[in-house]
Amino acid sequence: MRRSLVTTTVALSLAFAPAALFAQATPPAQQPPAQQPPAAAPAQPPAAPAAAKVGFATPAGMLLVQIKPAQTADFEEMMTKLKAGLAASTDAALKAQMAGFKVYKSTEPMAGNALYVITIDPTTPNAEYELFALMQKTMTPEQLRAPEMADMWKRYAAAFPTGLSKLSLTPLQ
Repeated sequence: MRRSLVTTTVALSLAFAPAALFAQATPPAQQPPAQQPPAAAPAQPPAAPAAAKVGFATPAGMLLVQIKPAQTADFEEMMTKLKAGLAASTDAALKAQMAGFKVYKSTEPMAGNALYVITIDPTTPNAEYELFALMQKTMTPEQLRAPEMADMWKRYAAAFPTGLSKLSLTPLQ
């Protein structure tokens, strides 16, 4: 059963790979220039939270992550730290969001890079699944301020030759 799930997941990721490669990334939202509200302006309702950079509105999702071949150890270290941080977290919403988060390494490369497939089933609608944001959520303020963190973030970011490819998935009945 487990082998067939992995085989199916890898087959799906390979089948969707061409579509993911040619999918257009959505540009980041443009921030309007900050304006000073008039002094006598009535109180404004709080702004809605920003939309997730990598979010899903579907029951399941998949991320195709290309990593430079010489830096797979950095990405795998990042995933290990993410899982360890999640295990230590007391944030119940984050734990629920990550309950269906699984990372696979493809045997086949993609465009000369190592390919990792991340499946999320079930997803938490409109939650953030951007990997660096997830890492930050699992870290304590002391960990985030540690001097060695800047080098760690640079190493991790340098491992990605391209952005993530996101696939929003809906099961067929």
